[in-house]
Amino acid sequence: MSKLAGKVAVVTGASKGIGAAIAKAFAAEGAAVVVNYATSREGADKVVAAITGAGGKAIAVQADVAKIADVTRLFAESEKAFGPADILVNNAGLYQFAPLDDITEEHFHRHFDTNVLGLLLATQAAARQFGERGGAVINIGSVVTSLTPPAAAVYTATKGAVDTITRTFAKELGPRKIRVNSINPGGVETEGTHTAGIIGGEMEAQMVAQTPLGRIGQPEDIARVAVFLASADAGWVTGELIQTAGGLR
Repeated sequence: MSKLAGKVAVVTGASKGIGAAIAKAFAAEGAAVVVNYATSREGADKVVAAITGAGGKAIAVQADVAKIADVTRLFAESEKAFGPADILVNNAGLYQFAPLDDITEEHFHRHFDTNVLGLLLATQAAARQFGERGGAVINIGSVVTSLTPPAAAVYTATKGAVDTITRTFAKELGPRKIRVNSINPGGVETEGTHTAGIIGGEMEAQMVAQTPLGRIGQPEDIARVAVFLASADAGWVTGELIQTAGGLR
């Protein structure tokens, strides 16, 4: 039997990369998936087409997770299409490195609005929709909180917030049958890391050299862990920060 049969999952930032891989993996395990995107309609449509082409259920819904009106609409459209959500993956996020001298108000607020406020608003909406059934929230953190590389203070701070929010909500929402965990990836080969020049560059080489399993991560590596955390197999798991980085610390 499929691990997520009959479940409804909302995956934010799912038009590419880790989010897209999680959406496809959830659908392959029987979940109906809402593929959220902020700007890349084309990417989201490709993910939906891949899911439905394989016999799964999915829709694409545009929403900026940092805006409460958009988040409200996202969950309303999800419920209209498939019924109340059972699973939320807070994957939407951005990263841009900047040394201290280059940090601006705009740089700070862009990161915290999406990576932290967006997670809070989406979790708030999901918890309300889960109702008495409970549910699962999976946050996407980062191994960057233990690596603390230079020129990444703001991004690292947002992921540190994800870590602490995960553990706080696990305690707060546990009595409501809601499990909250975080997957903290290391370097992963995605469209974003290619665009940032990480893949194929010195930073990739450094990460691989420090990774005991000796390679860069793939989105599917993260998706498999997300399926576990969303499923009944993880029914006794909450408040955990799961380093999914090939041993990179």
